[in-house]
Amino acid sequence: MNPIDVNEAEAAGDDPLEILEAIGRAHMPFGRFGPEHFPPRGIPIIDLPFEYLEWFERQGWPSGRFGRLLAFVYHTKLACADEVFDVFRARRGGRASLRQNRPLPRIVHDD
Repeated sequence: MNPIDVNEAEAAGDDPLEILEAIGRAHMPFGRFGPEHFPPRGIPIIDLPFEYLEWFERQGWPSGRFGRLLAFVYHTKLACADEVFDVFRARRGGRASLRQNRPLPRIVHDD
């Protein structure tokens, strides 16, 4: 887990602009989109796939403020209002790639 991202998310107050700024800075600190698979910080939570967020909706959100930020992103995407995050993507130069930088396996033919 990257405590910097979680702490930033937890520190956001109830002001909507602060919440959006915290969402714009937050990266996934664990799991399949975390730093272990997408170094160094993980995928920004605004670029997480809808299906991944939907899984949390069914299974339960992480506790605390970070879980509420993920839920906010999910409900924003559910409402088809994902473009609200475009300002943060533009600052970073676009959406984060969800492709891991792993070489493709070689196919060996037994001829």
